[in-house]
Order: sequence, then C-alpha cells, then structure tokens
Amino acid sequence: MAADLTDLRALDAADPLRSFRDRFDLPQGVIYLDGNSLGALPKATRERLKAAVDEEWGKGLIRSWNSHDWIGAPARIGDKIAGLIGAKAGEVIVADSTSVNLFKLITAALRARPGRRVILTEPGNFPTDLYIARGVAELIGDVEIKLAPADQIADAIDEQVALVMLTHVHYKTGARHDMAATTRRAHEAGALALWDLSHSCGALEVDLNGAGADLAVGCGYKYLNGGPGAPAFLFVAERHQAALRSPLTGWMGHAAGFDFVDDYQPADGIARFLCGTPSVLAMLALEVGVDLVAEAGMPALAAKSRKLCSAFVEAVESRCVGSGLTLVTSRDDAVRGSQVSFAHPDAYPIMQALIERGVIGDFRAPDILRFGFTPLYVGFKDVGHAADILADILSSGMWRAPRFSERSAVT
Repeated sequence: MAADLTDLRALDAADPLRSFRDRFDLPQGVIYLDGNSLGALPKATRERLKAAVDEEWGKGLIRSWNSHDWIGAPARIGDKIAGLIGAKAGEVIVADSTSVNLFKLITAALRARPGRRVILTEPGNFPTDLYIARGVAELIGDVEIKLAPADQIADAIDEQVALVMLTHVHYKTGARHDMAATTRRAHEAGALALWDLSHSCGALEVDLNGAGADLAVGCGYKYLNGGPGAPAFLFVAERHQAALRSPLTGWMGHAAGFDFVDDYQPADGIARFLCGTPSVLAMLALEVGVDLVAEAGMPALAAKSRKLCSAFVEAVESRCVGSGLTLVTSRDDAVRGSQVSFAHPDAYPIMQALIERGVIGDFRAPDILRFGFTPLYVGFKDVGHAADILADILSSGMWRAPRFSERSAVT
C-alpha cells in the first residue's frame, strides 16, 4: 500500500525537526491538521506569559515598558519575522490585525499612485481582503475593484491599475501564486504589489525582496503559533517607506509620541505604520512562536511541508478509492501551499466525523475538506493515521449520523 506505516515511521525517524513536536502542548489522541487556521500552543508560551503577568506587569508595572522593552516589541518581533520572509530588518512591524493592516497599506498604495483607480485581485480571494478593499474603495471614492482569475491576472494589469492585491497561498485550494513573476508584471505597468502571507509565513520559504515585493501583510496565529487573535504584521519595502503614509495616524506611529504635541508627524521608517498601543501580552505570546520557527529554519520547514503534503495525498488516494473525494490542491510542490484540500458533496459532516475521531481539519464552503500541515509538530505517521481514519469514516458511512450535519458557528 502506498505511504504505508513502515515507510512513514522511517520518515519520522529521519526527520530533523522531530524534536520540535515535544515543545508543543498537543492533546493526546489528536492529529492536528488545522494549524493553517490556528496554530498549536507552544509549551514555552505558558511560562512566558506567566512571567509577563506575574513579574513584568505584576511587579514591574508601568516601568516594564522600558525595563522589559515592551515598547520595542513591535519592531523587535517584526525584525524576527523579516528573517522568515526574505525581508530586511526595519521592513516589518507587528501591529493590529491582518484586516487593519490591509486597510493601511491599500489606502497608502492608492494615494501613492494618483490617477490610477483600480485595485486588481482575484475572485475567491480571502473574504476579508476583498471586504477591506471594497471598504477603502467606498471611503476614497472613484476606485474600482477589478477581479480576474488567477491565470489571467498578468494580462489584466494595465496602466489603470494602482495595486495588485493577492494572497500568496489561496486559503481554500492551497494554490500558490508566482510572486516574483506577478510583481514584475505589476512594476512593468507602474503598479504596486501587495501580498497576503497569512497562509505562507512559517511553513513556506518566502523571499519578498528577491521577488521585488512592495507591500505585504500576514497573521500571527497560523503557522507562527502566536495564539488565537495574535497580532498581525505588515511589510513595506525600504524604498517606499519615506513616501507612503498610513491613514491611521495613531500616537504610536508618531515621530515623537511622548512629546504629546497636537500636530501629527509620522515616524521615520516602518514605525509610521504603527497606530495604537500594542497588546503586550499577545505580542509576547507571538514572539515565542516566531522564535520556534526561526530556530527550526525555513529551509527545513519548507522541505518537510512538501513531503507531508505529498505523503497525505498519496495516502488518501490509495485508501479512499471510489469514495467521492476530488483532489483540489495541486500535486506540484512549486504551486502548492502547506495544505491539502479535497472536495466532497458532504464535506461538512465528513469533517465533523473526522473531528470526533480525533483528526482535526476544517471545512470551507461549499464543499472543501481542508487539511493543514504545520511542519513543527505534524509527523509522517500522523499522515497515515489520518488517512486511515478518513477511509474508515467514508466506507462505514458514520458521517451520515444527524449530529454531524448540525452547523457550528465556526467551521
């Protein structure tokens, strides 16, 4: 049988990242394949937050803004993330949410390209990206959101386009854009390129500067394991920082916020894209996850990601023949993220049955079973066991039980 347990155990034994699994607090009996939605809890996070609460906040009080460098956390963690995505120190800042950061950068980009009124993206992009773009368009006025299928994006970039806005890895299908080629085409037409790295950072090798990217955003709670609702990050290439201005002119983005003057003057560099006071505890939790990713190294993580995804596709297709599953994600590592998606007419109850059996993935409407592979804590044996359980659920028909069709608020 393809991807049999003996072969998978051998891969685990040879895995240079296998020791990282023990550094996460994963429940016994759970195969967690949803780290592309919410990463698992690093064991060190609990102790880091305890120290932050008991010592830094509890005893240091307001002094900890200086003595424990709370004030420097957005830039410090941003520099660490920069090393994971092919950016330089001073090009990434941790702040707010992905949605808020999109608003900042979309608005700044439109203002930097006067006379151009088109934001180009693709249909089916992650909804918040589309919603924020439409919100900016309504706010500014006379801005068009133009949609083109992924394979027609390059041809749709013309002299009217101010910004090409794409998600590097599609949240539903796992399809990966060619960042370098698309950015190059945008620049040829005089447009800027903004990339959402939420489903890339921490699992795939990303080279923003190598691709010539202008702008990027990403979240901290997926492959970076920063915790639910962890702060997000944004990237502005150094060459653009002096010219671009954030529309959210909060005091943390001021050149001298603690002078408490009435007039606003943006800070130099990436710091001008800060806004309000950061959530310090959330920042410190995120830093633990970022440090783990940096310690493992992106080349090793990306290599394991490719093997995990390929092994899962092979295992499912060999065990679930005739089950009605259709592979949606590409078989080609070069155009796939760290996830595998299958379509099935009854995807929702099947996923609920999987979760009850201890295999946690998620459902994406209308018909997608989505499985994410976080290389830090997912093993090759997990792949085989998950495929076996999926095959049993499909062959037994247990997913047809009425309880599995009751929709939860979060899917």
